[in-house]
Amino acid sequence: MLSSSSAPAAVPALLLGVDFTSAPSRRKPIWMARGERHAWVLRLEGLQSFETLEAFGDWLKQPQPWLGVFDLPFSLPRELVETLGWPLQWRPLIEHYASLSRAEIRELFAAFCAARPAGSKFAHRVCDGPAGSSPSMKWVNPPVAYMLHAGLPLLLAAGASLPGLHEGDPARLALEGYPGLTARELIGRRSYKSDTKAMQTPERLIARKDVIEALEQGRSRLGLRLKLSHAQRDELAADGSGDKLDAVLCLMQAAWASQQARYGMPEDMDALEGWITSA
Repeated sequence: MLSSSSAPAAVPALLLGVDFTSAPSRRKPIWMARGERHAWVLRLEGLQSFETLEAFGDWLKQPQPWLGVFDLPFSLPRELVETLGWPLQWRPLIEHYASLSRAEIRELFAAFCAARPAGSKFAHRVCDGPAGSSPSMKWVNPPVAYMLHAGLPLLLAAGASLPGLHEGDPARLALEGYPGLTARELIGRRSYKSDTKAMQTPERLIARKDVIEALEQGRSRLGLRLKLSHAQRDELAADGSGDKLDAVLCLMQAAWASQQARYGMPEDMDALEGWITSA
């Protein structure tokens, strides 16, 4: 476990922000933003895409040091785990979860929800409240349960450390993030993205530009200014899916976490459920 009294030591210079999908393809790949922080300025070094889970997993296995924030849940709600009788330690829980098929997960979670009253069908983690995130057991809209199922085995296979949850390579540090947390702070509930071409409207384009402008001006509570080239700014604005911008929002959270004691996680964090960066 991390010391609660001091800032992280020897944080890698390379910072990552990853917009993850459980079924990457050429049309909708995994996007990774790379950057470096200089004091309170975060420079976007580049964007990289991965069209398969295998390609992304191979990149993670490279021995270079990094600290990354990944837009996928790192665990499940304790209430759900206890109800299903699953392991109450994080690593055995994830290994058990990874052993199930997506169909089995959907069936188990649907049965759990069906037995609960309207309005409280899903179980939540403690961090869902302050982050405003979807419960990590959701299998549709968005299918974050499948993102956990696809993504966590890649991080474990790569030998990465997940601070507060799992000790691996101390030079490759993975944290859970949620880009919507920072986006909402900047533009409220305005929608800035859609995977459906017909819904990639001028209003959403303006919202993306407003997010980018606020990040460049340092108006978020993360206390950082984003440094972009003109071409990078245009690229982020032009992506109607918002995936590239989401990767950059995760990168901002990584830069913030790199300066915080315990990477910004509360001292009383549930070591089974984990935490969302900057929640």
